[in-house]
Amino acid sequence: MVSNEVNQYIEKIIPTRSEQVLIMEQYAKEHNVPIMDLVGIETLLSYVRLKKPRRILEVGTAIGYSAIRMALACETAEIISIERDEERYNIAKDNVKNLFLESRITLLFGDANELQGQVEDYAPYDFIFIDAAKGQYQNFFDHYSSMLSEDGIIVTDNVLFRGYVADESGLESRRLRSLVKKIRSFNEYMMQHPDYQSSILPVGDGMMVSIRNS
Repeated sequence: MVSNEVNQYIEKIIPTRSEQVLIMEQYAKEHNVPIMDLVGIETLLSYVRLKKPRRILEVGTAIGYSAIRMALACETAEIISIERDEERYNIAKDNVKNLFLESRITLLFGDANELQGQVEDYAPYDFIFIDAAKGQYQNFFDHYSSMLSEDGIIVTDNVLFRGYVADESGLESRRLRSLVKKIRSFNEYMMQHPDYQSSILPVGDGMMVSIRNS
């Protein structure tokens, strides 16, 4: 993982965000909402800008932070985003409305393991971003990778889980140990997948970029 000193240096030189985005970041900090850190989101946005996707699927909306950042980074993209927590879903709706992005960001309320039918109505997707329940990553991939366009990209966040995938000796919780095991299993599954070339980037909490084989 990147050292705290290096991470802090990168954060300092990242250009300031708009007032609305800063408000979302502050809200997330005050209410312990898990949004992407600055280095991680900037890395994600670089892939979005390079790919210029026509349609993006996001699994895990939270308060709409990453969906909004992606929409602002690529003004031609339409985003479909899934959130199962009703309170966060409603906050995300307000944030999308406040930034006048309702025509480009569609929020779906419910469990991503149960919404394949609704999500498929908007397929195919040029870019899929998975950032929800980490123990369900392989299920999310299996549900939605078939909706990816031929030259599409899948980005999965939090695949290093604070470094515990490499060393779980500091974990006493049985639940967290089980979660680490599932993340490891997903990482190995993707790195060995015959249809995808995957790389793990040690930015933020670990980001996996998977590109469909041509």
